[in-house]
Amino acid sequence: MGSASMRFGFGKVAQDGAARAGVIRTPRGEIRTPAFMPVGTAATVKAMLPESVAATGADILLGNTYHLMLRPGAERVARLGGLHRFMNWQRPILTDSGGFQVMSLAGLRKLTEEGVTFRSHIDGSKHHLTPERSMEIQALLGSDIVMCFDECPALPASDKAVAESMRLSMRWAARSKEAFGDRPGHALFGIMQGGVTRALREESAEALKEIGFDGYAVGGLAVGEGQEAMFGVLDYAPGSLPEDRPRYLMGVGKPDDIVGAVKRGIDMMDCVLPSRSGRTGQVFTRHGVVNIKNARHQDDPRPLDEDCTCPACCGYSRAYLHHVFRAGEMISGMLLTWHNLHYFQQIMAEMRAAIVEGRFTEWEAGFHAGRAQGDIEPL
Repeated sequence: MGSASMRFGFGKVAQDGAARAGVIRTPRGEIRTPAFMPVGTAATVKAMLPESVAATGADILLGNTYHLMLRPGAERVARLGGLHRFMNWQRPILTDSGGFQVMSLAGLRKLTEEGVTFRSHIDGSKHHLTPERSMEIQALLGSDIVMCFDECPALPASDKAVAESMRLSMRWAARSKEAFGDRPGHALFGIMQGGVTRALREESAEALKEIGFDGYAVGGLAVGEGQEAMFGVLDYAPGSLPEDRPRYLMGVGKPDDIVGAVKRGIDMMDCVLPSRSGRTGQVFTRHGVVNIKNARHQDDPRPLDEDCTCPACCGYSRAYLHHVFRAGEMISGMLLTWHNLHYFQQIMAEMRAAIVEGRFTEWEAGFHAGRAQGDIEPL
């Protein structure tokens, strides 16, 4: 653990094509990139102990500003010593700004230049979230990487609506930077918006670079536009952001989304998919997706993946995992989530090694070939 005065920094270790391997340095430890961040929405990665999450290889978790401000409240978390102590995770934490969750409230929110007024999905109470309040909440939580407050339009949307939303987000980015102030050891990331329109994405990138941030996120993707359109944006968007700062793709994704994003120059990603899928019986493996609730597994003595070293694969058969899922036992979500998170981190570790060794293209071909040989089961 470094001192609180240590600066946040990013160093690139290697590059292979557009794919980058590097290290983000924070007072709470190093983050190896490309990095996958498990999502701890309400100060917990569901069905996992913090030390179990660390055992999968995760260097950083994501916490959720919107959910934590509503329950238990940012001021309460601060009084209890901050989010790291509260949830017993001493490594880095990134908090999102709340913008994406507020967007998904649709009819429950009112948007103005100042910010967003919305009603809680928990108890209907009224709240006002602005760039300044978002920065205050994230400071109270004590997160290491703070995200700008932005507006994220659902796609598809008209170019005019996307442009107006993006320019509002850029004004909010400037206000976020001012409100964030000078906090040594903590970082503020700007968020590029602009939908799937290149001119708007590039306008957004220029606006963010002019303000100046510790890292840059590509936001507003994985919101319904499809993988082809997302990759179309990623073919140019990372390259329009500063070379010497981390690039974070928000809310992505499935294993092939992650590999495709790293191939195009992304350094950080997060997604609820491995934990959410674990609780619903969907398991990601080198050979594709396994749906453990299918009857075909009820007499199968094999592990999920013979080559996986996670507890689910080392100690339990598919038959057992099928049984506990069908019986509604808690251990089902625990084991399947652990496996999924382990598998996602294994992909990241393999990509980091392949980039350093200059064989990313070869590794990627093997990744896709392995999945093609598997049978993706009906859900």
